[in-house]
Amino acid sequence: MKSREAYEEKLQAQLDEWEAEINRLKARADQEKADAKIDSQKKIEELRSKHQDTSKKLDELKAASSEAWEDIKSGVENSRVSLEQSMRSAASRFH
Repeated sequence: MKSREAYEEKLQAQLDEWEAEINRLKARADQEKADAKIDSQKKIEELRSKHQDTSKKLDELKAASSEAWEDIKSGVENSRVSLEQSMRSAASRFH
């Protein structure tokens, strides 16, 4: 059970960190010129959507029975990896 709790806590902390990063990226995007701003805002919305999806999956994971937990964890992990890759891509674009 400890590994389950540790995984959930670690993922929640990562989601919180990514949410803060998305907010910083949005602030930078808001300062861009019109065309670049539109592209940046689309990327920010994509990040927010992936973040929300991963957060919902984490909620499902937390509510899952111990029998279903491992099955749900793989979907959560796929969502986390996708979000992480998108965050890296966005961060490199704005830095």
